Amino acid sequence: MIMEQVFQVTALCVVGALLALTIRRGSPESALLLSLAAAVLVLLMLLENLGELTAFFTELARRSGLPEALFAPLYKILAITLVVRVGSGLCRDAGEQALASVVETAGAVCALLTALPLLRSVLSMLLELME
Repeated sequence: MIMEQVFQVTALCVVGALLALTIRRGSPESALLLSLAAAVLVLLMLLENLGELTAFFTELARRSGLPEALFAPLYKILAITLVVRVGSGLCRDAGEQALASVVETAGAVCALLTALPLLRSVLSMLLELME
């Protein structure tokens, strides 16, 4: 099933890219919208898999004995990474290299801010060990 989905996603993206390439000369805006639509469709196709991964990570957190609050930032950072990757790629497709870089920088800042609770916990544990 997973391999089938990989082939479907790949085929959808390749067809979308070829169509976007074909219409880019006449209507760059339509080409960008087509790329965006393909990205959204792929994400919708992956929702079930993302739910399965979330359930696994929730079980892992529960069985590890660690507080679930430590895992929440990891989920958020993963989501930030995926959104930024798609967003910066779409900006590059639109010919906006500078905006793509801004999206990536904003994503890095947001990921670091999201990781602060984890970093504070690690710092706290290190300070306790040093006492």
